[in-house]
Amino acid sequence: MGDVTDSMNDRVAVLVEVLEPKAMEQNIVTVDADAISKELAANGAVSFYGLYFDTDKAVIKPESKPQLDEMAKYLKGNTAAVYIVGHTDTQGVLDYNMPLSGKRAQAVVDALKTYGIADGRLIAKGVGPLAPRASNAAEAGRSKNRRVEMVLR
Repeated sequence: MGDVTDSMNDRVAVLVEVLEPKAMEQNIVTVDADAISKELAANGAVSFYGLYFDTDKAVIKPESKPQLDEMAKYLKGNTAAVYIVGHTDTQGVLDYNMPLSGKRAQAVVDALKTYGIADGRLIAKGVGPLAPRASNAAEAGRSKNRRVEMVLR
């Protein structure tokens, strides 16, 4: 009989790793109407991370309603005319992200009009990845770059 190492030479070893996808953590942050007012007064713009879209789509997801409610509450209590500006990360090509960011901004404008906000007060624009908040090298930075902003006109 050979030793143990000889008997192992005729065997095949297989390593199996099981990867289970988990739901992406969402830190839903709703900016309330008072905070919107303060941020606009101080900086002329406020960023919203509580507006959600599926990847490559410009349809607002239902979980965006709390943020839309607060945006509409601010707009109903003020006479400000604003730009609604869509931003993306650098995933994908510029010629794709620019129109996508504009379509997302327009979707937000269309949603705000359903609250009775006058069309003339809202202008949608998309700037794609041209105004980042963080590096696009990692997901943590990209998530800061995917946003919608309200900017005073």
